[in-house]
Amino acid sequence: MRNRTSWIAVSAAALVTVALTGCGTVLNNSADEEDFPSDTITLTVGQGAGGSTDLIAREIARGTSGALGVPVNVENSPGANGAIATLNVMQQEPTGYELVLLNASLLTVTPLVVSEDEEVSLDDLDVIMGLSQDDYIMVADSNSDYSTFDELVASGDRVSTATPGIGTAGQLAQTLVTSEAGVDVNDIPYDSGGPAITAVMGGHVDLATVQVGEAMPQIEAGTVEPLLVFSDDRNEFLPDVPTAAEEGYTVPVAQYRAVAAPKGTPESVQQELRAAIEETLETEEYREFNENNYLTPVEISGDEVEEQWNEMAALYEELVEQNEIHLGGDRE
Repeated sequence: MRNRTSWIAVSAAALVTVALTGCGTVLNNSADEEDFPSDTITLTVGQGAGGSTDLIAREIARGTSGALGVPVNVENSPGANGAIATLNVMQQEPTGYELVLLNASLLTVTPLVVSEDEEVSLDDLDVIMGLSQDDYIMVADSNSDYSTFDELVASGDRVSTATPGIGTAGQLAQTLVTSEAGVDVNDIPYDSGGPAITAVMGGHVDLATVQVGEAMPQIEAGTVEPLLVFSDDRNEFLPDVPTAAEEGYTVPVAQYRAVAAPKGTPESVQQELRAAIEETLETEEYREFNENNYLTPVEISGDEVEEQWNEMAALYEELVEQNEIHLGGDRE
């Protein structure tokens, strides 16, 4: 029997949250759009405090608050790779006061592990603007026998691998490349990239695939060895590390982020939000933030985000089918 408990719980939790929201203060739908913004804006994050997504949200909130002249508060609602937060926000009134910081993997990878009626869809959101790209990297313990991915493949060893969790882009990248290379693996999902890296350093697993920013402190300290990055081009912060494509594997996987609002948000409100985000992205403070967190700017329009993410979702589904792999969850 397929295990549907976790994702059914996600949907139920989101619906309860929406129901409770509906019992509180009713938003004023008649408010003049020309007065936007006149109240506090909430930017919800579907991940916990301190991670890359949370840090990006807080930097965006800081900048847009100054540009818009109203407070922009960040609220964390972690769970299910961002599904709980996104489901809640997309059920809110489309006034521009409720926003969500989206991870692309929720829309491009998570649908590969949940049933169709549990998918989160871009059709229910208005994407305001894309922000940045966060590359994934495969690492091994620096004391292991593998200093390159080719050495791992040639060894013929069965290896244990850690990923940031089921339905994440890290899991997809790692599963695809090991499948294409014919590596025998025992995949162990963790709750996030931090515990996955810790598992490698502690010798509990042989490999982990996490975001570059999560791995970089250990790479710089020499405690883990980078083997592959999964972006189309080499990562600018690790120019000596080959891409999976360079090694002959079709695995173009990265994490992208964007700001979105509930579907039906007035275009004039979207324009105000977009202008504030663009102003923030152009500041020296934000550019330094990207560099300090190993993020590559992908500052594109909402329409471009939707086109890019939909193309990625189709490609990932095709690659999973071609390699006949199962990432777990409800989707067969």
